[in-house]
Amino acid sequence: MLESGKTSSMATPSTAASARYLAAFRWMLLARALEDRIAGLYRAGGKIVGGVYLGRGQEAFSAALGTALSKDRGDVFGGLIRDMAGRLAFGEPLLDPVRTYLGSAKGPMRGRDGNIHRGRPSEGMPAMISHLGSLVSVVCGMLMARRFRQAPPCVGATCVGDGATSTGSFHEALNLAAVEGLPLVVGVANNQYAYSTPTERQYACEDLVDRAAGYGVAGHSVDGTDLGACIEVFDRAVKAALETQKPQMVVGKMLRLSGHGEHDDAWYVDRSLQQEASGRDPLDVSRSHVVDSALATEAEVTQWQEETSQEVSEAIAQVQNEQAPSAIEETWDALATRRLVEGRAL
Repeated sequence: MLESGKTSSMATPSTAASARYLAAFRWMLLARALEDRIAGLYRAGGKIVGGVYLGRGQEAFSAALGTALSKDRGDVFGGLIRDMAGRLAFGEPLLDPVRTYLGSAKGPMRGRDGNIHRGRPSEGMPAMISHLGSLVSVVCGMLMARRFRQAPPCVGATCVGDGATSTGSFHEALNLAAVEGLPLVVGVANNQYAYSTPTERQYACEDLVDRAAGYGVAGHSVDGTDLGACIEVFDRAVKAALETQKPQMVVGKMLRLSGHGEHDDAWYVDRSLQQEASGRDPLDVSRSHVVDSALATEAEVTQWQEETSQEVSEAIAQVQNEQAPSAIEETWDALATRRLVEGRAL
């Protein structure tokens, strides 16, 4: 363990820790395979309506958070645009993102919303509003509602980028969580650019985790490319949130390994950052760890990649044959009040 709440790579893992690492790694593989295909469909023209924003470089951080949470406990996870790995790890069906990106009427939002604004609130997955901190307050509201109902203890989590920590919505929500004592975990993916603005033009503190103290929130810092370290720190943060009923902020340092979206070629990124530890591809780092630690062979990892690719291909083929939404047949009732997409009415 490093000072100031910083976490290093895991030591030789136990059998349970190895299984957890492999599970998270496979969610990372699935997320990368899916997003690579979605990006390809976007570039093909006319296949995807709306923008495409990839989690390339953030998969370890996201998957670690998703696997640290528990649906059985009633946890809440508000995933953002780069949280494909975490969403899948938390339990989002693969067909949900595919149907949303391709505009299927069978999707969780019935093809009525933007391709990244998907969710299943009744299952602890609120739909994303904005990638600029808005979901922090939504998750806080869900935790408050459960407190009012005297529901069993659970954790609410969401992620933001480094740029979102400078927004009013982030400040107000985190301040509320601290004052009310909510079991909230906020993952801050410091990918070193708020769109095209580098971090030195965003904040003056040495590390974003320093901001946690100002809110009276526990802060944790971690190498966002190291899956083992991310698993350890998120497990600790979730446990602390449950035991203390107080918010936790986890800052992971990494590099966005693509443009802000597929429309952006990231010309503004300092190429020297790619040579630093934070510029590593977390899939490459994790794959090396899996093989070097004898958690699996190179052939097994290759087989997993082929299996995830096939799973993604089958999902896309299925959804491409599904109906698009019909303005004539649509009732236009709010999904949260009548004929819920989850299959229940209030």
